[in-house]
Amino acid sequence: MIAGILVLGIGAQLLARRLRVPSVLFLIFIGLALGEFGLGYVTLETFGAGLSAIVGLSVAIIVFDGAFHLQVDRLRMASMATLRLVTVGAVVTLVGTAVVVRMAFDADWPLALLVGALLIATGPTVITPVLEVVRVRDHVAAALESEGLINDVTAALAAVVIYEVLVLGGGSGATSAFVFLQRFGIGVGAGLLAVVLVYVLLNYEITAGDAPQASRFLVLSAAVGSFALAEAVAAEAGIAAAATAGLVLGNLDLPHHETMAQFGRDTTLIVLSFVFISLAALIDLRTIAALGFGAVALVVAIIFVIRPLVVWLSTYNLGEFTRSERVFMSAVAPRGIVPASVATLFAIELSTAGEPAAAQLLAGSVFVVIFTTVVLEGGLARQIGDTLGVTRMRTLIVGGGRVGRALATRLENRGEFVVIVEADDEQTRQLRESGFTVHPGDGTEADVLTDAGIEEAKIVVAATNDDEQNLFICQLAASKFDVEALFSRVNHPENVAAFDSLNVTAIDASTATAMAIDNEIERPALSHWMTDVEEGHDVQEIEVTAEELAGQTIEAVNARIPDGCIVAAIGRDGETHVPSADDALEYGDSVTFLGDSEAVERAVRRFHPHD
Repeated sequence: MIAGILVLGIGAQLLARRLRVPSVLFLIFIGLALGEFGLGYVTLETFGAGLSAIVGLSVAIIVFDGAFHLQVDRLRMASMATLRLVTVGAVVTLVGTAVVVRMAFDADWPLALLVGALLIATGPTVITPVLEVVRVRDHVAAALESEGLINDVTAALAAVVIYEVLVLGGGSGATSAFVFLQRFGIGVGAGLLAVVLVYVLLNYEITAGDAPQASRFLVLSAAVGSFALAEAVAAEAGIAAAATAGLVLGNLDLPHHETMAQFGRDTTLIVLSFVFISLAALIDLRTIAALGFGAVALVVAIIFVIRPLVVWLSTYNLGEFTRSERVFMSAVAPRGIVPASVATLFAIELSTAGEPAAAQLLAGSVFVVIFTTVVLEGGLARQIGDTLGVTRMRTLIVGGGRVGRALATRLENRGEFVVIVEADDEQTRQLRESGFTVHPGDGTEADVLTDAGIEEAKIVVAATNDDEQNLFICQLAASKFDVEALFSRVNHPENVAAFDSLNVTAIDASTATAMAIDNEIERPALSHWMTDVEEGHDVQEIEVTAEELAGQTIEAVNARIPDGCIVAAIGRDGETHVPSADDALEYGDSVTFLGDSEAVERAVRRFHPHD
């Protein structure tokens, strides 16, 4: 059975990558198909008493890997949003969910708070697969990743404390807070101890000459060992330990860091497939159905009220988050392994203790939210992002120097989604601190370009200070990735012909500088107007794709053009001219709009509604 689950899980991962759909969607349906309400192959008796250990170790590896890949410089990009999400956001989610559970199911407060605590967690188990196929700007990804990681720890610790102190022990809120901080401290301590041990052992293995292989073993030992050490002292402290160990080790300058990262990611894919399918198989659809209208009210409240409120509070007055990005963060917050695993274990304990009604309410309410958010928010994340326009990466710039940075600034100010590929670590850090989305790596390598999202890019710009590199980047983009719109910086005019032979629009630095100076001399007012993109004006050229406008004259379509914007030029069959009132548009014409930024943007949407 274990072998079968692993094979199906790995197959689901491969299929998800091919279809560019979050893998958790396939995993949860495979689990349901194998479970009691499907083929009946996987039940609680399948794993027996070993379920807790299997799930616990799997969660430790998943959380460790998520923390290992969460770099501090990425955290800084959304530090304030992250801080609010894991503090104010966590409290609002816990209290808001508890109130809904109390009202919808007439549950007592301890049980309602337990459900609220569990549903704080989004977690790397569901956020990472989503972000692998839904590319968003770095500050959005950083906020979602860090929220998921930290709130996994918060949810697990808060749930076990509420369960032990309030549900079983009848303790107070003050006692719960003390126990929470105590177990969090135990987890952090165990994680730091694991880091020290791994660091010492890795340096020893470097001396012995076995570092590459040892690094893989040690990264797995850090995840499992830190978890086991903390769990031996206090229940659920292990998740905090694994997160601490992963976060610290991932940000240390360790030898063979990439080897460790890749091994951790591969191991995570295996255990994620296994544990998600196994827990999904245990979903009791009868328990969910028995909740009736209350389950619908809970899901609606979490998706449409509580989560949007959390995101609004967390991103309030933070200018880097656009309205569309806030809506995306509100709409994509699926729940994952931590609430599923802890709810399953607590439900079993409550049933054994003679409280089947409480067990059914706990498991049913948690699993209905998990199932609904994974299917709707996780499964449709790509469509949600595309609809909101937060995932449409149009331009990939290779080279984050002065030219690449200046171009990215202009495009970003126009609302474009730009990704910069940069090999230099210091340059990458500076670009990220300035708010750019940066993918580290050598832009002449196909794997780096793939990871950066070149398959989604409509425009690729080679902007390094090396013409040979720029030429190779353009060749790679054209031949391997079939990118049609290629642009390149050319540092030496004699190399322009080589770029022209590849149908690359080559921008000769010397000629471009001369033209800029000439514009300043002959037409300074227009030059300033065109170059000062932050002054609220813009020039955009688009293709007419609105069928209803084909055949209409400029005079007729003027009513569709917002005030503050004009049609400056029309291009057709390779020729461009300033239109007269009697000129008729044709489908596929190139139209240049000139005017205020907002007016130009509205005109572009009206004339070019289709990509």
